[in-house]
Amino acid sequence: MSKVIEQDVSILSSSKHGLVYLTANDWALVADKASRLSFKKGEVLVQRGKRGNGVYLLLKGTARVQIPPQTPAPVIGPGEICGEMSFLEDAAASANVVAEGDVEAYHLDAPTLQSLFELFPHLASRFYRSLATNLSRRLRDVIGPRSEQRLEQRSEVRSEPPAAGPKRSS
Repeated sequence: MSKVIEQDVSILSSSKHGLVYLTANDWALVADKASRLSFKKGEVLVQRGKRGNGVYLLLKGTARVQIPPQTPAPVIGPGEICGEMSFLEDAAASANVVAEGDVEAYHLDAPTLQSLFELFPHLASRFYRSLATNLSRRLRDVIGPRSEQRLEQRSEVRSEPPAAGPKRSS
């Protein structure tokens, strides 16, 4: 494995918000099959409403995930993935992902991923488990503050004495 790929694998495997269940061997396979792309500030990695053809794994730089009408928009960085929802659903992207500065990323197109998964089923299992964990975390980040407020409101309502209901006539 070349020095550059070793550095890339180190970045990808050490991210706490990346594909955490992939092994060193999985990462070597992914790095070998991926295309390395560069994006300048303001360039779009994933475009909302357009069908993607795979996923991006950020190696350097950061990108903003623009989810209307959410503010502030989440930022992803080295080791994180984008385009995964479009990949999973084989549908149009639900958000824009825009480079905040110079970004380098691996791109894995869907046919390449499917081929890897057929050859290495355990890689597929770890890949999809990692995606599920990431999507769950991201969903919690989006609904977290709102759901905490709702829980607090519900507990306040429960602590109040019940209101007298309408009387029924027999």
